[in-house]
Amino acid sequence: VEDVIEQADYLYGSGETEKLYQLLVQHKNSDDAELLWRLARSSRDLAQLGSTSAEEKRQLTYDSLEYAKKALEKNESNSAAHKWYGICLSDVGDYEGIKTKIGNAIIIKEHFQRAVELNPKDATTIHLIGIWCYSFAEMPWYQRKIAATLFATPPTSTFQEVLYENLFSCLYVADPNFYSKNLLFLGKTYLKLNNKKMALLWLSKAKEYPAQTEEDKQV
Repeated sequence: VEDVIEQADYLYGSGETEKLYQLLVQHKNSDDAELLWRLARSSRDLAQLGSTSAEEKRQLTYDSLEYAKKALEKNESNSAAHKWYGICLSDVGDYEGIKTKIGNAIIIKEHFQRAVELNPKDATTIHLIGIWCYSFAEMPWYQRKIAATLFATPPTSTFQEVLYENLFSCLYVADPNFYSKNLLFLGKTYLKLNNKKMALLWLSKAKEYPAQTEEDKQV
């Protein structure tokens, strides 16, 4: 198992998305949480590729959730398993409709928070909580209405909370240029707060970020 994980991490670092998936999918029946959450991440990464068909993308998205769920069953104390379960559950919501997506929101946030409890130095998960809060801060009225029917107390957030409790927190536990998407959302949040000077600063940093992944290019 250790050899496979070492090889997988090398391929991940090299951006070899398809090779990584082919390596890990052979171990989909494994009982090792470290292998399973990596397979969940790998399945999701493969789904994100432009060359992946819509049908394959859907299948990989559902598969990734199953792998993350299995990783959690094998080891509830695994921070990465909680993180990837939250991410994959959110992705599946894109296929299930807005009501399901909002209905899953509390579960997703709980898994992100548990991941941070288990690994406080994981800036990516803190960032994900920030994105979660951002989506509720900018939620349109009709979605708020759906949320009000699903929850006794619907989730809410503000852009100030997004900035200071989440997006900036990432920078304190990672290097200042951590993650292109975090830089993008810092800029977007400042725009929402009508601070164009700070928005320009962070959006410029996002624009100048050296693109290594598909997501970096989209940012």
